[in-house]
Amino acid sequence: MAKNKTASPALFPMQDTPALSGLARAAAQAPLDSTGCLTEYRPLVSRSILNRTASRRGLPFTHAINPYRGCEFACRYCYARYTHEFLELHDPADFEHKIYFKQNAAWLLEQELRSIKPGTEIAFGTATDPYQPIERRNRVTRSLLQVFARHSGLRLGLITKSTLIARDLDLLRQVAASNALTIHITVTTTDTHLARLLEPRAPRPDLRLRTLARLRQAGIRAGILCSPLMPGINDTRSSIAAVGKAAAEAGASFLAAGALFLKPCSQPTFFRFVEENFPAHVAAYQRRYAESAFATPEYRKRVAEIVAAVCHEHKLGHRFSDQPTGGAMPAHPQSLVAIQPWLPFTQK
Repeated sequence: MAKNKTASPALFPMQDTPALSGLARAAAQAPLDSTGCLTEYRPLVSRSILNRTASRRGLPFTHAINPYRGCEFACRYCYARYTHEFLELHDPADFEHKIYFKQNAAWLLEQELRSIKPGTEIAFGTATDPYQPIERRNRVTRSLLQVFARHSGLRLGLITKSTLIARDLDLLRQVAASNALTIHITVTTTDTHLARLLEPRAPRPDLRLRTLARLRQAGIRAGILCSPLMPGINDTRSSIAAVGKAAAEAGASFLAAGALFLKPCSQPTFFRFVEENFPAHVAAYQRRYAESAFATPEYRKRVAEIVAAVCHEHKLGHRFSDQPTGGAMPAHPQSLVAIQPWLPFTQK
C-alpha cells in the first residue's frame, strides 16, 4: 500500500466547504493519510467509538463499533453506502474510494467501557468491515481487541469477509477467554467468478473458508453468514448447499443467511450490476424493491426453509459443544435461519 503524505494532489480532492458542519466538516477537513488502488485514506476525529443502536428491528445487540467509514471491498449489494451521506458525500462510489479511520479509537473505547454493564451485546462491523486493507498498517481494529482482552463479561460479535482477522488469533483467544465471542465470516457463494463480480475487492471465498477453519482450530466460535441471498443469483438450493457443505468441512459452528436488503441509495449500484450480469432479472428486481428495502415475507420464508434444510443436512444446527453463554448474535443456527429483520446488518 503506497504511502503518500507529500504535496501530491489527492485522487479525489476534498474541498473545505464552510457550509458543512459537524461530522461532514470533520471529514472534509481530514488530511490525506495515504492512497492505494484508487482509494483515499483519511483520519477522522471521533468523539465516540461505541455507538448505541437506534434500530427498532429487534437487533440482538445494543451497541456497535465501526472502526472505519467506507469499505474497499466494493460489494455491489452493500446497504451501508448511505452512511457516507452523513459526510455530505452523495456519490455511492465514494463509499468504496474514500475510507476514513477513526482516531484514538482504543482510548475512546477504554473510556466508554467504564459505563458498560456486564452482559452488554456489542457488534463489530455492522456498517463497514473492521478489517479494511489499511488495517494491516493502522491496526485500529487490533487496538480495540487489545482493549476487550482486558475486560470480561461482554457478549461480542464480529462480522468480516477479510482473511486479515487471522492475524489477531492471539487476541481473539484472549477476548474469548473472558467474554462470549462469536465470529461471522460472510460467504455469499462458493463460485469464485460470481464472488468476484459481487464483491470485487474482497478475498476469494475459498480463502475466507480457510480462515474460518483456522479460527475453529484455534478454538474460536465462528460460523458462516451466507448473506445476502439474492433472487436468481445465489438463492438456489444448490448454491446455498454448496456454502453449507464448505462451512461444515471448515468446521463452522453455524450457518446463517438473510435475504437481500436494498436501500434506495444502494439500488443504482446493484441494479447496474444486475443489468450487466443478469439482465433478465432487472425488471423483477425493480418490482421487488420498488416500495420496500426488504424482500417479501413469502420470499424470506422460502429461503429460510432451504437454509434450515441445508443446516440439518450438514449438521450445522447441532454443534453446541463450544457454544458460549449468550453471544452478540443468536448462537443457534435454527434461530438464525429464520431470516430475522436484523440480518441486513450482516450483508456489508
